[in-house]
Amino acid sequence: MTIVLAVAGWVATELTGRASLALPVLPLSSLSTMGLIVVVAWILGLKVRRWRNGNRDKHLDPLLAARTLVLAQACAYAGAVLLGWHAGILLNQLPTLSLRTDLGIVGQIAAVMGGGVAMIVTGLIVERFCKLPPEDTDATPPNRARREGHGKEEFA
Repeated sequence: MTIVLAVAGWVATELTGRASLALPVLPLSSLSTMGLIVVVAWILGLKVRRWRNGNRDKHLDPLLAARTLVLAQACAYAGAVLLGWHAGILLNQLPTLSLRTDLGIVGQIAAVMGGGVAMIVTGLIVERFCKLPPEDTDATPPNRARREGHGKEEFA
């Protein structure tokens, strides 16, 4: 997906350049939103991991755990999109860097790409926090009932 979006970013930069439009780059203020998403994902992910690792003093809402997993996956995908798009723009601009008077745009592109990498890493790590250990996956109610000699009809 990142490679496809890098190509799309490169093509979009070519088209906007030919039309004398500005580069299609996110502003630096988008880093605050990306940072907020990363922080929320870490907070929720650590809460799920703490419960998964045995600190079960409080009840963990299964819906919260599911939403945390979805947030982690969305964070990783959004990071891949942002990284790919801005990598394509940067690749397009590399041949013209020596002609530019304002190199601040390169720093802006690099910063957004770094935010994309942070989102990918956060998403992948928090997604691992939400997985049950292998020994717990056998303990679903139907399997437990079969081991105890009950039939499947009790769970239907």
